[in-house]
Amino acid sequence: MTVAVARFLGSNCDLDCLYVLTHVLQKNCVFAWHDEVDLPKNTTAVVIPGGFSYGDYLRCGAMAAHRPIMKAIAHFVQNGGPVIGICNGFQILCEAKILPGVLLPNQKGHFVCKVVNLVINENKSNILKYYNVNEKIKLNVAHASGKYFADELTLENLEKNKQIAICYDERDENGNAKVNGSTRGIAGILGGPQNNVLGLMPHPERRSEERLGGVDGLRMLRGLVA
Repeated sequence: MTVAVARFLGSNCDLDCLYVLTHVLQKNCVFAWHDEVDLPKNTTAVVIPGGFSYGDYLRCGAMAAHRPIMKAIAHFVQNGGPVIGICNGFQILCEAKILPGVLLPNQKGHFVCKVVNLVINENKSNILKYYNVNEKIKLNVAHASGKYFADELTLENLEKNKQIAICYDERDENGNAKVNGSTRGIAGILGGPQNNVLGLMPHPERRSEERLGGVDGLRMLRGLVA
């Protein structure tokens, strides 16, 4: 088993993910540089980490979405390979059209860095198999553009197909997330032919050891590599 962590110019959570996968979960983990045309040999799972790829120019993730490694990741997804995109990784997956929708600037225009309460909405993906539906967890967020948005048809299809995986627990009177205005409180969605892709704004790697405040995120990465 080899877990590939994609690296773009401006990635800054790649070492965090590598550490958890290698030292906590004891998996073989390697970097996949953005200009590579293929994933490393024997890749069985992919992480697209957080950061500010290409300085968030144009739109967050827009430039990274067109790098060669993303074509290899898209092919890996279509063959059923498990992929998780965290924060900027979620933005990249949306910009690459691997996941639907887009991440917009936070509703109040501020960068948000805090621990948030989340609810597991669906666990039919293997990545989420170690969680229970309606289970409440805590994870860290750190983003300026975390407001998930999609048109009504896309949102209805996500609901119908049970692809809304994780939601923010605290919502306003319109049902949107208080922390960033995310539509319907969406924090993470599933995609891919076998629900083998998870994109989410919160950082599971930042809550994967007790000394970091808890291990609510560890099960997510364990599900990815199971």
